[in-house]
Amino acid sequence: MSTLSVTVIAKNEEASIARCLESVSFADEIILVDSGSTDRTIEIARSLGAKVTQTSDWPGFGAQFNRAIDRATQEWIFSLDADEWIEAPLAREIQKVIGDTSSVTGYRVPRRSRFCGNVVRHSGWWPDYTPRLVRNGHGRFSEEIVHLHLIINGTIGHLTNPIEHDSITSWEDANDKIERYSTAAAIQLASRGRRAMPTTAPLRGAAAFLKAYLLRAGFLDGRTGLMVAEYNYRYTYQKWHKLARMSKQS
Repeated sequence: MSTLSVTVIAKNEEASIARCLESVSFADEIILVDSGSTDRTIEIARSLGAKVTQTSDWPGFGAQFNRAIDRATQEWIFSLDADEWIEAPLAREIQKVIGDTSSVTGYRVPRRSRFCGNVVRHSGWWPDYTPRLVRNGHGRFSEEIVHLHLIINGTIGHLTNPIEHDSITSWEDANDKIERYSTAAAIQLASRGRRAMPTTAPLRGAAAFLKAYLLRAGFLDGRTGLMVAEYNYRYTYQKWHKLARMSKQS
């Protein structure tokens, strides 16, 4: 029977870490890499049997996930964010596929996200397939500042049951993520030689809104779809606005 490590990265996630870790209690090993929590995240994780490593720096999401992968000792690895969790159908599917003798090296998994507690079924947020399950030694995360992904070396399969994701819990949470992620994205664009004009931000923002709400049928989700489109507008606007300021200074 094949064995499974679950890897999680966290910082100040006491509100969600128990749900995340309890959902993967079927794993043979749970690895949590913490980047300086000052709340009860570490205490909760250890009480639920996780092997906790604390780091003093923040190298970026991809590099931090790779630190967790480097600590995994089982045959398969499943990576989760602290605001994600697994329900019983996906748990059974994971256990089934890692027990198969096929040549598949890793799997992409659909992800079902929520915005302010409501499931997002359109706007390009579903099914949001993401590579998460891989044989140990056959995959690592890309190390971009944002928009990282697990790079799997070998044949990739697809699971059918989703990861559950509490993507945005409130507008306060949304504003915090817009600020942090837009800054990181602007820095990443600048490092690749991209530049922007002052007019770029509103044009890109409007395009992001229309893409989510109309082209990707966000309107079918009612008020939730409108909120997602607004979030996409504000994030995209801030990303290109910050890049424009960097472009002016360089």
